[in-house]
Amino acid sequence: MRHGDKINNLGIKKAHRKALLSNLSSQLIVHKRIVTTLAKAKALRTHIEPIITKAKNVETKESTMHEHRIVFSYLQNKEAVKELFTVIGPRIVSRPGGYTRIIKLGIRSGDNAEKAMIELVDFNETYNNQSAASTEAVKKTRRGRTKKVETVDSSVETPAEEVEGTESES
Repeated sequence: MRHGDKINNLGIKKAHRKALLSNLSSQLIVHKRIVTTLAKAKALRTHIEPIITKAKNVETKESTMHEHRIVFSYLQNKEAVKELFTVIGPRIVSRPGGYTRIIKLGIRSGDNAEKAMIELVDFNETYNNQSAASTEAVKKTRRGRTKKVETVDSSVETPAEEVEGTESES
């Protein structure tokens, strides 16, 4: 019986699964986006979200060496750990979770496996530019209450110096 066993074993032994998720995590951190099977992407998401959370508030903590060592025990890649704490960590400080996005890509022709792209949410410029423009007008808190945004009145008169300068040019 599988009572309480929520991990996806991916059809491989524990040591192989640990090495696989370590390598996928390192590559996701370095490249910000990877293409793999859907099952591996879902397993990777549950593996990497706590790791990214450890790098989140590094600036506010006194000692970060402990967090570096914990993350290195999962990743086994110095470059990925450095990238995580210097580039990714400061950029996700305001995000309360959900650091990855999985996009389904269809099936692989060789073995009919379902492919998916997993990426870090804050590093996709296509989605971030569109969402930033739409959320600038109304900012929401996490509890659904909207914050009041001051609107700039377009009927503000221009200073007299600018008006005189434009009239003298014509």
